[in-house]
Amino acid sequence: MLNIAYIGNGKSTNRYHLPFSSRLPEIANIQTIYSRSGKSAWPALEGVHYTSNLNDIYKDEAINLVVITTPNASHYDLAKQTLEAGKNVLVEKPFAETRDQAQELFDLAKEKGLFIQCYQNRRYDSDFLTTQKVIESGVLGDLIDVEIHYDRYNPEFSENSTYTLIDSYTYGLGSHSLDQAISYFGMPDDVHLDTRQILGAGKLNDYFDFDLNYGNLKVAVAGSLMRFEARPSFAIYGKRGVFIKQTKDRQEDHLKLNYTPDQPGFGQDLPEHYGTLTYLDDNGVYHKEAVVSERGDYRQVYRDIYESIVNGKEKVVKDEETLLVMQIMEDGQVDLH
Repeated sequence: MLNIAYIGNGKSTNRYHLPFSSRLPEIANIQTIYSRSGKSAWPALEGVHYTSNLNDIYKDEAINLVVITTPNASHYDLAKQTLEAGKNVLVEKPFAETRDQAQELFDLAKEKGLFIQCYQNRRYDSDFLTTQKVIESGVLGDLIDVEIHYDRYNPEFSENSTYTLIDSYTYGLGSHSLDQAISYFGMPDDVHLDTRQILGAGKLNDYFDFDLNYGNLKVAVAGSLMRFEARPSFAIYGKRGVFIKQTKDRQEDHLKLNYTPDQPGFGQDLPEHYGTLTYLDDNGVYHKEAVVSERGDYRQVYRDIYESIVNGKEKVVKDEETLLVMQIMEDGQVDLH
């Protein structure tokens, strides 16, 4: 059983974690939630101990997984402190501020025989899972270009911002898209980096475009806060066809509407959200068809962690994958200030 404590009691814990971990009673028990004030605007869960004292977590021998969901700049310090207290750790993205910090955390966990991993729930996004299904069907033929986009339109956020590395758009959402690319396609041969501050120096990094090259295949990972209309979530171009998935996974949207993962239809696309597959078959016949979306399920993150901590299976999010994500994000902003 995972006996879980959360350090942080804001939106991250209550929207992206508890709706999933609290609905896995066969493997997970939510034991303690920490915040500095001990208070929260979010409803309290029955049977959970709420505290403003970290020692209530660190000195509780029953707790075997601590999830860190505090503001980005605190992730490294809290993760290190938690490992030193002898606890397994799941860290919200971004995992740390630099690759060196991430390496230090992995080394410390290895030294102490503990589990530590970055929370990459978007490996279980519907659009990503559906895209994998199409690629693996083989109908596109050899892949030429893959485009992964994470666009939003929020110019006011950029206008009111001040630049920091760890609170950049790249670290906030690019970390997910990069992880998707690397988890599926592996370690690239080389990477081309392009990050910008659209409103100028001193403002938020609000644009990124990374080209990951795998021989003749280019995987472009891009995002912008200034896209009035978002580009497709995934665009996959092969020698015999193309797959376009315009819309993103719907789990977050459904949570905002107070749907929960145990309700019918949660996270499922409607037909108008399905991606479009266009290709020539082996006989040269043209096809254009909608592809029924796979169902995303962020609960799988906790199932994976259970298998690693309780049953000793290999981590799903590998250390080297997280280190490469950190390196790309850090290198991409070396000239920003």
